[in-house]
Amino acid sequence: QVHLVESGGGLVQAGGSLRLSCAASGRTFSSYAMGWFRQAPGKEREFVSGITWSGANTKYADSVKGRFTISRDNAKNTVYLQMGSVKPEDTAVYYCAADRQRLPIVAVTTIAYDYWGQGTQVTVSS
Repeated sequence: QVHLVESGGGLVQAGGSLRLSCAASGRTFSSYAMGWFRQAPGKEREFVSGITWSGANTKYADSVKGRFTISRDNAKNTVYLQMGSVKPEDTAVYYCAADRQRLPIVAVTTIAYDYWGQGTQVTVSS
């Protein structure tokens, strides 16, 4: 069992930056792939970025590629999402999720992830 807690959300102006953190409980964090998803009002939850359990591979949605960076610190049981050049369309609740499968690639579907955090709101003003 993994308990995930996101933090770092808030209000930011378009063009600005924000760093989201997701702290995980448990001693097996390093064996989980981690993902970030987001859900805007009236829309389905969508994949944003992910990183494999080894940290060797990352993946980004086309909409955030070149602007967002995912990283993990296994010593701190934490995964980060550095958001840059944010746009109003990045406004959403951001969720982190953990995937127990030790695959060499990042899963992009919600069903692949076993544990979810409660989410943190990110609002980008124009």
